[in-house]
Amino acid sequence: MNWKDLLTAQQLDEIIGLSHQQPQVIFKHSTRCSISSTAWNRLKNTEKLKGADFYYLDLLAHRPLSGQIAVALDVEHESPQVLLIKKGKCVYDESHLGITPDELQDQILNA
Repeated sequence: MNWKDLLTAQQLDEIIGLSHQQPQVIFKHSTRCSISSTAWNRLKNTEKLKGADFYYLDLLAHRPLSGQIAVALDVEHESPQVLLIKKGKCVYDESHLGITPDELQDQILNA
């Protein structure tokens, strides 16, 4: 898997723009949380995920950006959290141990 680091509000704007052409996925990870680590390991260690661009946000290093994501996509902040963005909107939002590669792939293809 090729996960790109999400570091700036400008990148977030670009991701939302790109979602009109191809689905975009953001994974928000708390590096101090064991549940978040479990969800992150599920996603980063799979080859199942295709059909989208994938972004990783270190929540502790970029907390203000996480808040901007919540506002821009009209979602409640959670951690860990995976967001699927299509046509400028968050169409799928899952958190904690509900985050699975199979469900995310299904949502990429069918949402």
